[in-house]
Amino acid sequence: MAADITESSSASVVQKLQSYVRTPKGTILAAEIVLSLIILICYASSRNGGYTAAAVCEMCFAIVFFCVFMMDLDKQFTSISWVWSDLIRAFTGTLVYLITSLVCVISGAGDGALIAGGVFGLLAGLLFAYDTYTIYLQIKSARSQTEGSGGTA
Repeated sequence: MAADITESSSASVVQKLQSYVRTPKGTILAAEIVLSLIILICYASSRNGGYTAAAVCEMCFAIVFFCVFMMDLDKQFTSISWVWSDLIRAFTGTLVYLITSLVCVISGAGDGALIAGGVFGLLAGLLFAYDTYTIYLQIKSARSQTEGSGGTA
């Protein structure tokens, strides 16, 4: 009996994972996680591994938001503004990756792993910027719907 419960709950988690990855937001978050992992590997294998903290933090934040949105926890914990939190996460990820990647590419002469991490970081910065833009459009759309529906009292 207990095996049936764990199999059905793990199957439902796998189904939620598969269905969420197919959504546009799920695809973006999954790509952010994969790119952050690649950047982490590049930075860790370079001579100067000091930039790994940026990749670790951004990957952990992306994993947390991926799990929250995948399990619909954002609808259960309404005391947190998940959309605004996600906007701040994506915007800071954009800044962190663009700044650290430019530093790595510029100062990484002779260190191929650092330069590769910087190039992947620039790509991640663009992906995080796109995520920021899509979240901004979502907030703007929700705000215009709210103003349009409840303006008269």
